[in-house]
Amino acid sequence: MPELPEVEAARKAIEENCLGKKIKKAIIASDAKVIDGVSPSDFEAALVGKTLISAHRKGKNLWLQLDSPPFPSFQFGMAGAIYIKGVAVTKYKRSAVNDTDEWPSKYSKLFVELDDGLELSFTDKRRFAKVRLLNNPVSVPPISELGPDALLQPMAVDEFYKSLCKKKMPIKALLLDQSFISGIGNWIADEVLYQARIHPQQSASSFTKESCATLLKCIKEVIEKAIEVEADSSQFPNSWIFHSREKKPGKAFIDGKKIDFITSGGRTTAYVPELQKLSGNQISKRRNSEDNNDDNGVEGEDAASNAASLEDGAAKKAKPKRELKPRGRGKKPPPEQKTKATDADEDNDEAACNANNEDDQVKEEDQKKKEQSASNDKQPNGKKRSDKTVTDHNNKKPKKTVK
Repeated sequence: MPELPEVEAARKAIEENCLGKKIKKAIIASDAKVIDGVSPSDFEAALVGKTLISAHRKGKNLWLQLDSPPFPSFQFGMAGAIYIKGVAVTKYKRSAVNDTDEWPSKYSKLFVELDDGLELSFTDKRRFAKVRLLNNPVSVPPISELGPDALLQPMAVDEFYKSLCKKKMPIKALLLDQSFISGIGNWIADEVLYQARIHPQQSASSFTKESCATLLKCIKEVIEKAIEVEADSSQFPNSWIFHSREKKPGKAFIDGKKIDFITSGGRTTAYVPELQKLSGNQISKRRNSEDNNDDNGVEGEDAASNAASLEDGAAKKAKPKRELKPRGRGKKPPPEQKTKATDADEDNDEAACNANNEDDQVKEEDQKKKEQSASNDKQPNGKKRSDKTVTDHNNKKPKKTVK
């Protein structure tokens, strides 16, 4: 994936070969996924007749300043690349154009011919790039949202330290955050952390000033070296983990030391456990995490079973309370809340049902008014009643119980 060194190499190639020349012809691909927010015909009309004044870069973004706006802006994505016919521009993986390919490539998204015959093309085989036409590229996303450029705007140690103290996230994830620092992608992050001997999962907030200074130094050295060789990976130092990071797990080594692969910041991450170790209280945290992962088998199932049992027990205890509603409400309990009651519970349930049935309450009250002698003679509490009848002790007449 093109990162700061690759985009900087493209910028320098344009600066050295194209500035001061007028665009004679432009061909924009009909690909709305890549050509963002403007039709190909409008894009072409905005370029033809314009003169290239300068080429700018911030992070992994490039834009060309013409003698008048709007200006073409390039977000390289996974496989975006700048090619100038007859000029050696850096080649990197996934660039999709070989020396023997047709020109312009079938993957070309923007092609321009200059007034001296020089031809330039922006290609993207995987179609994750974005090409835009903007009046002021630095004032709108994505460029307006970028953090300081890792090459052009290096942070001071104190500033870097204060920024990290506020970030409770793995350092690898933070380095990939373009709003924090722009230009660092996956391979540069792995390289600088390896060179600094820092574990990719080390919390940013745990860094000392000394470790901050070491990391800044490695960021500067790795980026400057990559730019020095024009992002030609074949010329990267042999001591870099870069050369082994795409090997298969178990077969990747550097200086005889094993390279492991984990996911950090959402990206596959190469590091050397023997040299890049977690420090401080993160050691115990990682061990606990690993223990928990190991226990996800039988012990994990037991824990889940115990938790489920506790929840079931709590539900059973709460269930009778939901059944016994206060008197005076004319609502019957939902069918699913009914349970098999004991003899004592049946008395309570019958009393609740009698109380909850408004029509039967009226009948009972009328009956009691007619039989005034029975109004003060109540059935003793706790006496069990029949499932079918309740006897009035004054007139000995059976009375049906409402269920």
